[in-house]
Amino acid sequence: MDILAAFGLSASAGLNAYIPLLIVSLLARFTDLIVLSEPWKAMGSWWIIGLLAVLSLVEFFADKIPAVNHVNDAVQTFIRPTAGAILFAASAKTITDIHPIISIAAGLLVAGTVHVVKAAAVRPAITATTAGLGDVPVSLAEDVVSTTLSLLSILLPVVVGIVLLLLAIWIIWWLTRRTLRSNS
Repeated sequence: MDILAAFGLSASAGLNAYIPLLIVSLLARFTDLIVLSEPWKAMGSWWIIGLLAVLSLVEFFADKIPAVNHVNDAVQTFIRPTAGAILFAASAKTITDIHPIISIAAGLLVAGTVHVVKAAAVRPAITATTAGLGDVPVSLAEDVVSTTLSLLSILLPVVVGIVLLLLAIWIIWWLTRRTLRSNS
């Protein structure tokens, strides 16, 4: 189950770096749902929780302002994969079950892939087709999905695993279909 939670949290970080980090920090601080081992225990400190709350607010508002949202996505190109790596490695027991380098690499790849799809394909297409009017609703939807995915990853990791598998199958099918159409 821990590996499914790790993948879900990393995918969530690809949409919004700070929401899943804040959720994990809060749950580690106030519940037994997440028990962080060293060196990740620091995530449950008040300083980190406060910092993540402030960064979550900054990201929330920056992502809703036209033009600033694209600058934010550029900056987040480095932050979201790093957050995904931290979340993957810090997920309960994962750091002891999987070599830390593999955990970090998997988190980087998952969050980085989600971020690239969002920032390089989905968001520019939405901005272009809606003249920017779709950016705020899509940003809000991303925040909701990131929060929901983070919570589900911790509470129901099997559901997240199934959803991520179905999403991967759909993406492969869609890309294959698109490639076949362009070759015709």
